[in-house]
Amino acid sequence: MSIDTEQAPAAQPELLLDNLQTELDAVELYRYLAERESDEHRAGILRDMADMEARHARVMERGLNSLGISVPRHRTSFQTRVMKGMARMMGPGAIYPLLHGTEISGAGDYASQDKDTAALATEERSHARTLGELSKAGRRAESWHRNAGGGSLRAAIFGVSDGLCSNLSLVMGFAGAQADAKFLLLGGLSGLLAGAASMAAGEYVSMKAQRELLERQIDLEAAELMVTPEEEMAELALIYRAKGIPRNEAEHLARQLTTDPRVALDTLVREELGLDPGELGSPYGAAISSFLAFALGALIPVLPFFFGASAGLVALSLALSGVALFSVGALLSIFTGRSALFSGMRQLGIGAAAAAITFAVGKAIGVSTGV
Repeated sequence: MSIDTEQAPAAQPELLLDNLQTELDAVELYRYLAERESDEHRAGILRDMADMEARHARVMERGLNSLGISVPRHRTSFQTRVMKGMARMMGPGAIYPLLHGTEISGAGDYASQDKDTAALATEERSHARTLGELSKAGRRAESWHRNAGGGSLRAAIFGVSDGLCSNLSLVMGFAGAQADAKFLLLGGLSGLLAGAASMAAGEYVSMKAQRELLERQIDLEAAELMVTPEEEMAELALIYRAKGIPRNEAEHLARQLTTDPRVALDTLVREELGLDPGELGSPYGAAISSFLAFALGALIPVLPFFFGASAGLVALSLALSGVALFSVGALLSIFTGRSALFSGMRQLGIGAAAAAITFAVGKAIGVSTGV
């Protein structure tokens, strides 16, 4: 779809500054990923993308200069530093799915801005498609990255957040009731174990049901391929035609792929159902990761009460939990695209409100019952 440059809005300094920060962060990150990429072909793609982002940055700089605004010194954003750290620990493959979403969002943002910026939206969409393909290649090559890219990393952060918020609220409820140290510790540990076990059981059942559903779909596809191979070949040809492949070429490709039943089933499952037979998810892996993530978050508010119970230790529990809540919120900004400060403060505010409510309820119960 072409962009109507006559109707495009005028350049806005705030947007240009934000765009410049984003582009320079992308240049730094893509070059860093290229250095750590073991596949030279993928590394070359990343270097090319870094060069394109550098050119985009120059467009933003020209826009700022035309408005009489000096270009500020670039400082790497929190999200970029976190993603570089993740790439260092887990490899570039863990980062591609995150960048895929960022590029899609960036293309949409650019398309609604001034004509010079809007002209870059097409290349941003191209980057998004490229990163989507890199994500698939990375998942096929490295199983750990497959799990990270498939959502385990996001689930782990949310699991820590759930454990932290729920157990902080529980512990503050006991603290409000002025319970003895042993009850504070017992309540906190009970909340940790009960919550982690509940999360693990829920994830196991959910993942097990999902896997069985997907396996059933694959079995049905296999049965259809056995009974009506010509119809399945025709369906596959239609899929390729919908992707823009000419009719004769699409039919020839479908005929070739359906010659071998195993290849035919794998292709049909991927193209028709949108599934990867090798990536249906592990119920045990989901349960274990959920248990550990929740337990890690839930442990933080409890730690000080191993040393007794006093106003000072309650304050220490609140302080540790506050730092952890802000940190978790800041990490979530990688997925939401919000600023780290905004996400961190929002998470801190939500956790503080939940803790204040349960503290007040605990205090009321303690007063009324004489505990």
